Amino acid sequence: MPVLANVSARVQPLAVAARIVMLALVAALTLIATREPAQLRWIALLVVAALPAFLAPDHRVFGPLGRFAEVAVTGLAAGSIAAAADATGTVDAGFGAEAVLPYLAVPLLTAALRRRPTEGAALLGVAAVALVAGGTLTGDDSPITQPGFLAAGGQWLVLGAIVTFAADTMRQLMQPAEPTPQPYAEATRLLTQLRSVARSLPGATLDPGGISEHLLEELRLVAPGDRAAVLSTSGGGRLVVLAQTGAERVDWETTLDADSAIADAWATQQPQTASRSQARSHRRGEVSSLVVPLVAGVRTIGLVILEADVSSAYPSSVVFEVTGVTEPAAIRLEAALLFDDVRSLATNEERQRLAREIHDGVAQELVMVGYGIDNAQATLPEGAEETAEELRSLRNEVTRVITELRLSLFELRSEVDRNGGLAAAIAEYARTLGTSAGLRVHFTFDESTARLPAATEAELLRIAQEAITNARKHAGASNLWVTCTVDPPYAEIEVSDDGKGFADDRPDGRYGLTIMAERAERIRGRLKITPRHPSGTTVAVVLGSSGRRDSVRDSVSAPEGE
Repeated sequence: MPVLANVSARVQPLAVAARIVMLALVAALTLIATREPAQLRWIALLVVAALPAFLAPDHRVFGPLGRFAEVAVTGLAAGSIAAAADATGTVDAGFGAEAVLPYLAVPLLTAALRRRPTEGAALLGVAAVALVAGGTLTGDDSPITQPGFLAAGGQWLVLGAIVTFAADTMRQLMQPAEPTPQPYAEATRLLTQLRSVARSLPGATLDPGGISEHLLEELRLVAPGDRAAVLSTSGGGRLVVLAQTGAERVDWETTLDADSAIADAWATQQPQTASRSQARSHRRGEVSSLVVPLVAGVRTIGLVILEADVSSAYPSSVVFEVTGVTEPAAIRLEAALLFDDVRSLATNEERQRLAREIHDGVAQELVMVGYGIDNAQATLPEGAEETAEELRSLRNEVTRVITELRLSLFELRSEVDRNGGLAAAIAEYARTLGTSAGLRVHFTFDESTARLPAATEAELLRIAQEAITNARKHAGASNLWVTCTVDPPYAEIEVSDDGKGFADDRPDGRYGLTIMAERAERIRGRLKITPRHPSGTTVAVVLGSSGRRDSVRDSVSAPEGE
């Protein structure tokens, strides 16, 4: 039959055991109360009524029908057993009914646990009707007229109602309350742990570049090579060079969609060997390449590239030794990269917050002060030339301060676009500040298509901003020269002016130099400040070491005044 095809044959051991125990209990109580084995026919009927619960508990038709049958049989049995007990004189009718009425809890509890309150209410109604019928249709001496039977029936109906309607509420109360999410509290706990762990690390560093350089030094002891690099992910599906060794700079392949061992190692998370260089400008002659993915958990976080100018330099034994070094290093590098991301997010968030506060607070108040000065000038009496001149000077000063604030807001909100690059961000800032100060800005860009890590680019941008701001505010210059050379992991930013030079007695300038030096140290760079001939100052920050570069560049030298 089609209906039987839907019957679930799955047996639920706990439900079966509960029913078997309850059937055995009521059977024993029935024999004790009546001393008539014939009354066990009701227990047999209960077994038949319970069959759907044994064989098809989840069936949408047979399951509920079985429970209704159990309730009906229990009510009818209660009247019959009560009458038999009263007739034999063993116990009165009320205690006789108590022999079988406990079974009511089984179908009612089943409906409650399945969260079917409507079915539970219907089962209670059927139980009440069955009790009345069982107590009435048992002959001349009907137990329905005896207070003990009525009390027993009423008691179990009330207990059944409690089971039906309070089971779900009691289950919710007994369950432990789920903790309310506290994202900031959790973030504080994790950051506190991170700070403690960072202080206990060897060298107390979580710098990706430093960890990458240390990894290359370790690999130099176990694998031959003329060139090596550690690459990690960046925006736009590209890789960035964290560290590099070799006599010459290499224009490593940084795209993951190219046909290369780099892309294969990233996708498969397995070491890859090749007989050609992994640089975009391929080397001629014999070359052996080994690309080892840095895998933390299930995620690839970076790659190690080793190259030697000989054939078959990386047999399986060498690959095994290399992976023995890179596997623990991947965890260290992942921690450093995560810390770098957290620090960058926190820094950017704070810069945006400061920009909002300045814009909505001090900047608006200064604008109102300017309006007040304008009103005072408009209402001056004739002949007050001296006061008018003072108000004009004050108005000019307020205008200057508002301009400075707007430029500060622009600096706070400036970021390196992952599509535009570092040179474009520096050029935009220099052009904006140069226009406001009447400076002629000259640009020279020598930028590789490869990218520096995002945190490193951000620090270099801030150093360049500080140098450009110092030249605009204090140097009294007419021209500004900005040079940006980027060939990861090497970079050099140079800002020169033809002003009056750096004054040692200017405390704000000294503070700016301290900030630039701290930023350079943070990315393992070097800050150099030298006089420019015949006048002016040159501020340069250098990251990494330069060398002969064989890479193809996007080099732009902007004409004077651009």
